[in-house]
Amino acid sequence: MLEKLLIISTGGTIDKLYFDDKSDYQIGEPQIGETLKQMGVGFEFEIDSLMRKDSLHLTEKDRIMIREAVVRSTARHIIITHGTDTMVETAQELKNIPGKTIVLTGALNPARFRDSDAVFNIGCAVGAVQGLPEGVWIAMNGRIWDPSHVRKNSAKNRFEAC
Repeated sequence: MLEKLLIISTGGTIDKLYFDDKSDYQIGEPQIGETLKQMGVGFEFEIDSLMRKDSLHLTEKDRIMIREAVVRSTARHIIITHGTDTMVETAQELKNIPGKTIVLTGALNPARFRDSDAVFNIGCAVGAVQGLPEGVWIAMNGRIWDPSHVRKNSAKNRFEAC
């Protein structure tokens, strides 16, 4: 049973804001909290906005910081919102953390966009974090992936088995 969920936000497309005058994207506040409130979820959650970076700009030092935040937390259930381009690499960094179920998710379009996959991916991640055994997982495109057997296909803009 999910008593309290820790959400670690790292940035990525899910949190991007579009500024029309500048034709520019910037990473804003984590969108997952508002999404969960709008859905009326039946559990408590806490958001740790660890960083606001496009995943292409994440460094090994950033991945270590994410891992340390997971290890330091007393939460058993953790969702990490993350950019899709290097989500698999971060998931690999989080392997072998005992006693925790960790699910990474994100979006291929900003959460504020009407056609975004963000709400769907968040819902899949919430279900996954409650039902999966401890370990690290990726929730994207309506599937739950083992990070060792998935990759992002940028040409098709989706995750697929590898």
